[in-house]
Amino acid sequence: MTLSRAEMAGVWSATPTPFTESMEIDEAAVERMVAHHLRLGIKGLFVGGTCGEGPWMTDGQRRTLLRGIVRSAKGRLFIAAQVTDNSAARILENMRVAAEEGADIAVIAPPYFLLNATPQTVQALYQRAIRESPLPVGIYDRGTHSSIVVSDDALKEVYAEEKVVLVKDSTGEPGRREIALAAREKRPELCLLNGNEFNCVEYLQAGYDGLLLGGGIFNGYLAGQIMAAVAAGDIDLANRLQQHMNQMMYAVYGGEQIECWLSGQKKLLVEMGIFGTWRSYLDYPLTASCARAIREVIERDRDLLFP
Repeated sequence: MTLSRAEMAGVWSATPTPFTESMEIDEAAVERMVAHHLRLGIKGLFVGGTCGEGPWMTDGQRRTLLRGIVRSAKGRLFIAAQVTDNSAARILENMRVAAEEGADIAVIAPPYFLLNATPQTVQALYQRAIRESPLPVGIYDRGTHSSIVVSDDALKEVYAEEKVVLVKDSTGEPGRREIALAAREKRPELCLLNGNEFNCVEYLQAGYDGLLLGGGIFNGYLAGQIMAAVAAGDIDLANRLQQHMNQMMYAVYGGEQIECWLSGQKKLLVEMGIFGTWRSYLDYPLTASCARAIREVIERDRDLLFP
């Protein structure tokens, strides 16, 4: 597999992480998780992102998880590992580990905690990490949803870096979308993926190359159908499929307030026979109504969950 825009285009999953009851990486579940992504037609996995709980896991857990995913994927999926940290030096150390364990791409999101976070210092942090990276780089743009905001001007400079091959845009902000599209106009090899799973159609119509979704492990097949409908010019169908996917996600995540989010998603995966537990570091609640809605999703949408 080559890291070309054409090869990377498609549906990616920001995969959740399976834990045992004692909060160790469930390596058997990792194998099932990878197999299910392949069944859904997923192009690549984003490992240790927000949905994957990378910021809360130990270094050892992240390494074990990545090693298990690479071993199970056997080159059939692109593997992008989150390496975000609070300094370029720490990011580079994370990048070296990711490279050692077989990742294809190192993904940088805004730092979790940074003092003197001016547009210039944030840009310098990104650029040093990118230029010294042993791997091609992906950029996870969270826009104003992050504790450290990367300015528009800094983002333009970051996207211009030759080692940057992939963008996950989860901002939902039209201005950031235009920056990404303008960057790809200058660098046609740049692959743009939308991370806002509740609004796929608009980004695909704008010209994004694919989707990188937190719910990709269960909605990935349906997301692929949305992509196909947009490509065929059938926007009415694409919007109907998007509405169906949104209803499915709200059911799994605990309603429009996303009350159960990760616990709901992991409970669904337990019921599907992929995960062994719904344990997580984030301890979202799992309400009775959410558990009931999950069972209804499995009954109603089995053909989409298990294509």
